[in-house]
Amino acid sequence: MHAPPSRAQLIEHRALFIDGQWTEPSGADVIEVVSPVTEQVVGRVPHATPDDMDRAVAAARRAFDDGPWPRLPLADRIEVVTRVRDALAARREEIAELVTLQNGSPITWSRAGQAMSAVAAFSTTLAAAADLRLEEERQGLGGPVLVRRAPVGVVAAITPWNVPQLTLAAKLAPGLLAGCTFVIKPSPETPLDAFLLAEICAEAGLPDGVVNVVPAGRESGAHLVAHPGVDKVAFTGSVAAGKSIMAAAAQNLTRVSLELGGKSAALILEDADVSAAVRTIVSGTCAANSGQACVALTRVLAPAPRYDEVAAALSDAFARLNVGDPADERTAVGPMVTWRQRQRVLDYIRIGRDEGATVLTGGSVPADLDTGWFVQPTLFGDVTNDMRIAREEIFGPVVCLIRYDDEDEAVRIANDSAFGLSGAVFTTDVDRGMRIARRIRTGTLTVNGFRLDLAAPFGGFKQSGIGREFGAEGLAGYFEYQSVALPKTPATITD
Repeated sequence: MHAPPSRAQLIEHRALFIDGQWTEPSGADVIEVVSPVTEQVVGRVPHATPDDMDRAVAAARRAFDDGPWPRLPLADRIEVVTRVRDALAARREEIAELVTLQNGSPITWSRAGQAMSAVAAFSTTLAAAADLRLEEERQGLGGPVLVRRAPVGVVAAITPWNVPQLTLAAKLAPGLLAGCTFVIKPSPETPLDAFLLAEICAEAGLPDGVVNVVPAGRESGAHLVAHPGVDKVAFTGSVAAGKSIMAAAAQNLTRVSLELGGKSAALILEDADVSAAVRTIVSGTCAANSGQACVALTRVLAPAPRYDEVAAALSDAFARLNVGDPADERTAVGPMVTWRQRQRVLDYIRIGRDEGATVLTGGSVPADLDTGWFVQPTLFGDVTNDMRIAREEIFGPVVCLIRYDDEDEAVRIANDSAFGLSGAVFTTDVDRGMRIARRIRTGTLTVNGFRLDLAAPFGGFKQSGIGREFGAEGLAGYFEYQSVALPKTPATITD
């Protein structure tokens, strides 16, 4: 067990993880990891060059084309991936503290939403794989047909800074179980936990070249995405980056899965328990990774007769949130990950004021926090759905409160968005909540709550993405399907 990181330590990696070895980078540039709390450098890693990407893809290509991993029985891959899962669980506190150090997630959220969610993603995918048949015979029109699930190949996994371990687990667990090999490009803001994962994969017994870790910025990332040796790009991040990746991948018809942004609506119906709804909305917005979550419930729709009640309850709840040091167990809202991200959030708060929305609480930088990239949890009232703050993803602790007159208008407002990732409906009538859920064009939705269930498919409608992660559907995204027309004599079917 390694000692957990602290702010007094400078965590430094001088090598990239390529082909099962810690390998000297081809260039001299480094990525400096800056604490969003102290604004001081807390880590350094090599900045992978396009040449390094070529070496990583070549290693993954050899491991897939000639290595043992894709050819192992599924049961053997399950055994190795289970060791990866168990090691992540054993080092969960180290992972949580490391992520908090890098991106400022409150430590209580890092434990549940960063470290243990990654473990859970591995567990649910392992459970889905246990019931999987890689080959099955069907009766075709002209005779028997063997339908095979074949691994898609070399995967470029590109992960964001907000939940680096969970978003990586969502790709790595199903891909490894399918028999794929990986080139992992973590975000330059938060690369340190990916090196820990590389250690775990090596210790778990993954063959050389199956997992490669090469942190880098945009130029090297673009080189990786366009690489002809990559069979699939699995990306989590912004819509703009997703569109660029899709365009680059189209040149080689590389498969893509894109988990992108959101502007999710929480519909409070006139019969709802407002206090319970507010508690959930707070946990699903400002207290969810300090608002830096694609699934955050950032548009709250309140019925006109109860609008003032909802506004007062949300304002009070937001004002009570403890903003500060993410290593403090009492902190609910930590800093934004970078100075740029804080400025983006502050710019949107200014835009909201200029558009005529009313700041009901927050709206600035905390007066008592001179160092670190903090923003007060901010609630806007008098918001209309055509305002930029209601249509664009802010990715910070900023929530819009929108008034509606009837159920049809609420559904129309919820659907009037370029996004469709998450959402919630609050009502004492669950059947009514389900009827409304079926009308909303979004990938996940909770009735009377806020839950991302890692055993169920997760992904978005519209510009919130393409494809699904988690559960059996997430596993399916790492297979190609091959149909083999057979003679009349039955074939031997493997697992």
